[in-house]
Amino acid sequence: MTTKDSSGEIAQPARRQPDDPERIAEGTLAHYEARADDFWEGTRDHDVSQNISALVSNIESTPPFTILDFGCGPGRDLKSLAALGHVAIGLDGSARFAEMARAYSGCEVWQQDFLRLDLPPGRFDGVFANASLFHVPSAELPRVLRELRNALRPRGILFASNPHGRDEEGWNRGRYGAYHRPETWRAYGEAAGFAEVAHYYRPAGMPRAQQPWLATVWRKVDP
Repeated sequence: MTTKDSSGEIAQPARRQPDDPERIAEGTLAHYEARADDFWEGTRDHDVSQNISALVSNIESTPPFTILDFGCGPGRDLKSLAALGHVAIGLDGSARFAEMARAYSGCEVWQQDFLRLDLPPGRFDGVFANASLFHVPSAELPRVLRELRNALRPRGILFASNPHGRDEEGWNRGRYGAYHRPETWRAYGEAAGFAEVAHYYRPAGMPRAQQPWLATVWRKVDP
């Protein structure tokens, strides 16, 4: 389950649908599998350097950092992270995206469903979840955030960029999405054991009504 931050068109949030995690994962992954090449052509040139900087500038350990690109898609940001000299590992539920990301970035890529993660504890200095966590249904989000927290080293950083909304959730043009109010998203992060470091809206320089993406930077804190 993945998409990348387009800083562009976001459809109106969908109506709430019955929560069936297996159906959600299968349907969303099937959507991306069928459109992998078109998705790559539509997003490969998007500039998310602001988001990458927000992640790496807040990591406190000594570089090079070990970073998980959570929902790496075809590997655009994975390659950028590696080009900065970091040890970048990708993760995506789509087999096609994982294959594309390995070929494009030359990095290690794990094919894992977001709802069935198998992450090594304390492995990463940072997690880059750029336009991916909004595909996780609310009922599963607390668990997924805790699993990402457990994969971080002490005081590690989680970056997340998601389209915000009014807590709507459901199917949206073939993909499942959860569009949280900023205060709702903040509550999820804090409950999972993170402290907010910074937040901003994207795309930069636009009126708030034209900034559909909320970017947040979180630090892992002691329980």
